[in-house]
Amino acid sequence: MANIDIVSTDQAPKAIGPYAQATIVGNMVYTAGQIALDPATMDVVPGDVAAQTVQVMKNLSAVLAAAGSDFGRVVKTTVFLADMADFSAMNEVYAKSFGNHRPARSTVAVLGLPRGVRVEIECVAVR
Repeated sequence: MANIDIVSTDQAPKAIGPYAQATIVGNMVYTAGQIALDPATMDVVPGDVAAQTVQVMKNLSAVLAAAGSDFGRVVKTTVFLADMADFSAMNEVYAKSFGNHRPARSTVAVLGLPRGVRVEIECVAVR
């Protein structure tokens, strides 16, 4: 059986439940969904979905870095939106974060997200 290594960094919000910020199996990184929490205060950042997406991408970047990866090595993301009307604003920030890299992505609207946030994003990356 493959080893499962747990990723933890204080540069991203601590897990607020019985889960890890990310796990590593072989050369693959699987992140937990990140929401717009400031890791220093554990408070939701103020602002609209664009501001929240900026923080989500910062949090994902920190988790990936702690796992030995980065946005250029992401192979798949899943975006959860509280309202599909927020898609364009989220997508603009998301695109800037990834630059020319284009991982596979699914985007779904959900009934609700933790702490009342507008967006949550998780990803799978190569180390």
